[in-house]
Amino acid sequence: MLLKFAIKDFKDDREYKNLSPKTIESYVSALNEFQAFCANQETVDVNDVTPSTVKSYLLYCQKERNNNVTTRNSKLHILKIFFNYLEEIEVITQKQNPSKKIAYGKEDIKIEVFQDNHIRKMLGYYQRIKQREKSFYAYRDYTMIVFLLGTGVRLGEMVNLTWNEVDVKNGTITVFGKKRQQCSIPITDKLIKELCEYRIFCEQLFKYVPDNVFTDNEGNKLTENSVKCVFKRLKVVMNFQDVRLSAHTFRHTFAHRMLMHGCDIFTLQKMLRHSNISMTQRYLAIWGTALKEQNDKYNPLNHLDI
Repeated sequence: MLLKFAIKDFKDDREYKNLSPKTIESYVSALNEFQAFCANQETVDVNDVTPSTVKSYLLYCQKERNNNVTTRNSKLHILKIFFNYLEEIEVITQKQNPSKKIAYGKEDIKIEVFQDNHIRKMLGYYQRIKQREKSFYAYRDYTMIVFLLGTGVRLGEMVNLTWNEVDVKNGTITVFGKKRQQCSIPITDKLIKELCEYRIFCEQLFKYVPDNVFTDNEGNKLTENSVKCVFKRLKVVMNFQDVRLSAHTFRHTFAHRMLMHGCDIFTLQKMLRHSNISMTQRYLAIWGTALKEQNDKYNPLNHLDI
C-alpha cells in the first residue's frame, strides 16, 4: 500500500473511532511530514519503510527542523500508533513494523512553576487596568489566571467550560478532559466569588450571559490559540526571564502548591485527572524537597527510639 493512501485510511479510521478533531489533526500533520520525508528518500510504499527510515526521519527532525527531544518523541509516538494500526489491519506484519523496536529519546524533565512574585505581578497588572479602565479584557484575563491557578485545568478544558457546568451552590465545575471523560472538580469559595463577579460583569456588558465562561469581546467562545495569544502579549509586558508564561505553567504551579501544602499524591492525581499515577509522581520526584516539613512530621524514624 502506498504511504499516502495508508495515511488517509488511518485518518478515516480515527474519525470512525470518534477521536477529537484536534487529535486527528496532530496525527495527520506529523504523518504528512513523515510521508514528505520518505518521498524525498524515494520511499513511497509502506512495506519499504524500515527502522533505518524512521531513525533517519527523527534525525532530520532534530538537525533540520530543530525539534527538541520532547517533540521528536511525540512524533515517534504517532508513528508507532500509525504502524501498529497497519499491523492490526494486516497491511504489514509484526516483523515488518519499522517503529516497533525504536526507543524514545531520554528527556530532561524540567517543570517550571510561577513563584509568588510572578503571580502578584500578573494579577496586579490586571487589577490596575480593571480599576482604571474597567475593560472586558482585564476582567476576563484576570479571572482566567485565578481560574487556572485555582483548578489546575488544561487549556482545552478551560476554553470549553460553559456556565451550565459551573455549580456555585455545590462548589464544583464539570470539565471534559482527555478522551472526553467527564469529571467534577471542587472549587474554593475564593474562586466562586471571582467567577460570580466576572459573570455579573459579563451580563452587564453583553446584556445576557454567554454560554461559555471565557469569551471574546462579542461573547463568542475563545479558542485555545486566542488564549495562547493573550499569554504571549502578557509575557512581553511581564518580561519574565526565569519562567515560561503559558497555560500549562499554571497547571504545574497548581500541582506544586498542592504538594507544598501537604496534599497527598492520590488526591492530586484525581484533581489533575491523570489516568496513570506515574504522571503525578513526576511532580513528587521533582518537588520532594518541598515536602520536608511533612517528612519531618511523619517520618517513621521520628517515632523509634534508636
